Amino acid sequence: MIVKEIRKIARNRVHSRIRKRLQGTSERPRLSVFKSNQHIYAQIIDDTKGITLVSSSTLSPSLKAELESGNTVEAAMKIGADIAKKALEKGISKVVYDRGGFLYHGKIKALADSARENGLEF
Repeated sequence: MIVKEIRKIARNRVHSRIRKRLQGTSERPRLSVFKSNQHIYAQIIDDTKGITLVSSSTLSPSLKAELESGNTVEAAMKIGADIAKKALEKGISKVVYDRGGFLYHGKIKALADSARENGLEF
């Protein structure tokens, strides 16, 4: 239990350092990623207005039916493709990637690569 709390505190500390440098604007909003033990979430946020422009997660009904598990590399790839498709429909092509304090490896990297392959630039 203590190890889990220490890991969470460390991730939050890293995320705070990252957020000091990253800011989403109207021209280049922030693609924020969060993963829990069971699901993966991604949202594109305009920090100047404080609003979420586009969001996608393994909990959305359209993707939940396709996925057998919510926290796999394949699920992260589907979320990346879905968020890119939704962003391009809204006219968003350039974003700033916020990995949320997680290591750029595995699911976080798969989501980023999938979003890039489907048209997002970062």
